[in-house]
Amino acid sequence: MKAIMVMFDSLNRHMLPPYGCDWSHAPNFRRLAKRTITFDRSYVCSMPCIPARRDLHTGRPNFLHRSWGPLEPFDDSLPELLRAQGVHSHLASDHYHYWEDGGATYHTRYSSWECFRGQEGDPCIGQVAPPVIPETLNGKKRDQDWVNRGHFRAEADQPLSRTFAAGLRHIERNHAQDNWFLQIECFDPHEPFFSPRKYKDLYPHDYNGPIFDWPDYGPTKETPEQIAHVRLEYAALLSMCDAHLGDVLDAMDRFEMWEDTMLIVWTDHGFLLSEHGCWAKKWMPLYEEVSHTPFFVWDPRSGAHGERRSSLVQPAIDLAPTLLDFFGTTATPDMTGKSLTPVIRADQPVRETAIFGFHGDRINVTDGRYVYYGSPVESNQPLYDYTLMPTQMRGFFPVDRLKRAELSKPFPFTKDIRPLRILAQGRVARTADGNTESLLFDLEADPGQENPIRNSMIEERMKALMAAAMRECAAPDEQFERMGFKEIS
Repeated sequence: MKAIMVMFDSLNRHMLPPYGCDWSHAPNFRRLAKRTITFDRSYVCSMPCIPARRDLHTGRPNFLHRSWGPLEPFDDSLPELLRAQGVHSHLASDHYHYWEDGGATYHTRYSSWECFRGQEGDPCIGQVAPPVIPETLNGKKRDQDWVNRGHFRAEADQPLSRTFAAGLRHIERNHAQDNWFLQIECFDPHEPFFSPRKYKDLYPHDYNGPIFDWPDYGPTKETPEQIAHVRLEYAALLSMCDAHLGDVLDAMDRFEMWEDTMLIVWTDHGFLLSEHGCWAKKWMPLYEEVSHTPFFVWDPRSGAHGERRSSLVQPAIDLAPTLLDFFGTTATPDMTGKSLTPVIRADQPVRETAIFGFHGDRINVTDGRYVYYGSPVESNQPLYDYTLMPTQMRGFFPVDRLKRAELSKPFPFTKDIRPLRILAQGRVARTADGNTESLLFDLEADPGQENPIRNSMIEERMKALMAAAMRECAAPDEQFERMGFKEIS
C-alpha cells in the first residue's frame, strides 16, 4: 500500500468549485471531488502553520500546552511511526518555517526530504544592496520577498512548482514499489498571492490601484476596487495550485495507482479575504472561512468516490491514526485523533466535537451545527508554555522568561518527562469592530455568521463539550481557570 498527501496552506474552502464557488478556475479540484470523498464538516485544530503540523505528527491537539514550536522529545511522530512499520516516508516542501528555529525538528523525522526556498520573506537569497521597491507597492515594503521574486523568472523557478516537481519525481521513481508515504506540502496559496501572468489572465479585470497581493493582518481598510483585486490575485494563485494538483492526478492515472494508493488533499487552515471586514487568519475570531476547511480523501480499501460526508472531522489530528490504520497498525495511546476509516466508508461519526484555537487566545468548539468562540473570563491569566524546546517561530524564548521557568509535573503524553513551564502572554481575538466577548453562532440558520445568538442553554452545552475535549487532551489546569470553569481537569 502507498499514500500520497497533498497539503496546501491557507486554502479558503469558499473559493473551490466542490464547495460551491462558480467562478474560480479550478478544474482539477472538480476532478478530485469525483475521485475522492469530499468532507463537508472538516475543522482545524491547533493554529496556525507549525502548530497544525505538530498536530499532524502527534495526532493530538497542542495549542493548549504551548505556542508555535518544534516537535518535542516526548512526541510521537507519524513518519517515525511509519518507518518503524517498514514504511518509507518522504517530504517535499517549500514551507520555509520548517527551516527556522520554531520548526526545525519536523522534516528530519521523515525517511528522506527535500526543501525548496524562496516563499514569502524566506531569507534565502543574500543581497546586500537594498532592493528597488516600487512606490506603488501596497503596505509594508517586505524587502526580502521582493528580492526573492526577482529570481523567479519562469513558473518552473517558483517554489510551488519545484515542490510538486520533486513529488512527481518521487512518484515516478517509486510507483512500482510498496510501503511508502509521500507528503507534497506547499506554502501556497498563502500570501503573498504571487503567480505567473497566465494564471492572472484567467481573471481579467480593470485595476488602477497599487500593487496589492499581500494584505496586512487586520480590518479591511482598502477600497472596494482593491479588495476585489486582491481576491482575484488569490484566485490566480489558487489556479496555479490547481494546475499542479492536476499533475498528481495525472500521475496516478498514468501509473494506475488508484487501486493501492490513498490520496489525501487538505489544508492547515483557511484565510479571510475581506469576509467579516477582515484580512488573514489570526487576530480575529476563527470564522468559518479560516476554521472550516476543504478536505478530500480517496481510500482504495473502500472504493467510495464522488460522494460527500457530513460527519465532523479534524484532519490535523485525525490523519495520523487514519494513515497508521491504512498501513496496518494502530494509533498510539497518546493520540486523541480518530481514524477516519469509518467516516470514509459509510459516514459513520467518530467524534462529537472539534476543539480548536491559538495558544493563549480564545478556545473554540463546534459540534457541526453550532460554533462557540470562548473568551477568557478576566485577565487571560494564568498562562504557560510547556516545552523542552524553548524556541519560537524565528528565535529562542527571551532570557527573562527562561529565568523564571520551572519544571512542571508530567502530562500523560510527556512519557513521565517534566517539561519546562514558562510564563506566557496571550491575546484575545477581536472582531473588526473590536469585540472580544464570547460568540455563539448557529451555522445551520446563519452559515455566513452574520448574527451571533444568545442562548444560555446552548452556550452551556457548548462549554460542557469544550471542557470534555480539554480533559481528553489533558489541558493544563490554568486553561480551565482562564476560561472560567469551576471544574478543573
